[in-house]
Amino acid sequence: MAGHLEMGSITDGTPAADTYPRKILEYMEGFLISKTLFTSCELGVFDVLLSAGRPLSAEEICQAVGASLDGTERLLAACTGLKLLNTHRDNGRVFYSNTEQASVYLTRSSHLSLYQSIQYNSRTIYLCWHHLTDAVREGRNQYEKAFGVSSEDLFQALYRSDEEMVKFMQLMNSIWNICGRDVVTAFDLSPFKVICDLGGCSGALTKQCTSAYPECTVTIFDLPKVVRTSREHFVTEADQRISFDEGDFFKDPLPEADLYILARILHDWTDDRCVELLSRAYKACKPGGAVLLVEALLHEDGSGPLTVQLYSLNMLVQTEGRERTAAQYAALLAAAGFTNIQHRHTGKIYDAVLGRKET
Repeated sequence: MAGHLEMGSITDGTPAADTYPRKILEYMEGFLISKTLFTSCELGVFDVLLSAGRPLSAEEICQAVGASLDGTERLLAACTGLKLLNTHRDNGRVFYSNTEQASVYLTRSSHLSLYQSIQYNSRTIYLCWHHLTDAVREGRNQYEKAFGVSSEDLFQALYRSDEEMVKFMQLMNSIWNICGRDVVTAFDLSPFKVICDLGGCSGALTKQCTSAYPECTVTIFDLPKVVRTSREHFVTEADQRISFDEGDFFKDPLPEADLYILARILHDWTDDRCVELLSRAYKACKPGGAVLLVEALLHEDGSGPLTVQLYSLNMLVQTEGRERTAAQYAALLAAAGFTNIQHRHTGKIYDAVLGRKET
């Protein structure tokens, strides 16, 4: 029959599996999943279910979160499809409860909560990504278009308000609560007794360090307003082995230390700025000391992991930097004078690179 297409092929002989673009459709609509997760957290769906201690109906949930019944039913159905919620049926009625992962990672009260990270993704990163096309065309971050603030000073843009600074620090807190132990134990850091966490932000990674190495002391070096906020919200007087030093790590003298930690720092900056910062750390570092970089590492051929490739796009949208391979970080360290450079993969998002200063 004229115009008839045989089942399993199209006119150019392409296999049937390629006639339905399943993967392309998944990618095209991937943001729907992100926004479903963001909205469920923002409304407090998972918190309500956790505090109830029993499965709840859609009616009970919509009343608790202050939303419409119709909208809540659709949201709960989507969360069930995403395997974030369990359903229970009783006499024809449907009740909902958190999955184990939702209770652990999506509720505000959990010590492993990603709630603040999700909020930052929703309210800051997502808005920057609206301008990804412009970022690719222009080769620079998009803070001015997204938020109307100048991006000439990167951290003035990132910390454009006290509220935004606290949100960013909470993001860092949630990440290091999950990944921090792995990166500070990727190498044996016990020989380093005096540690400086450059750009240590909320102190979450510092706490992981003092927990893993009971004989060390750690100084968090960060901007004055970050130190002030960290003292107010994140680090208490009970953390006796943690101290603070205020300054700009590109301009002010760095505290002398056996080990400098730069966690998620170098990916913010150009190669030249990275070498500038590492050179300052090398100069301040005690002989026989070292620097530990904590970053998401690309494969050496740049072929993945996909998450890190996407992070590198995010660096374009938000910062001056990029994600790099272990060899690229090693080259930056070597340019600053560090030797005996090694890297370790943790199996999680972030990996570790260690460079040493000769005695």
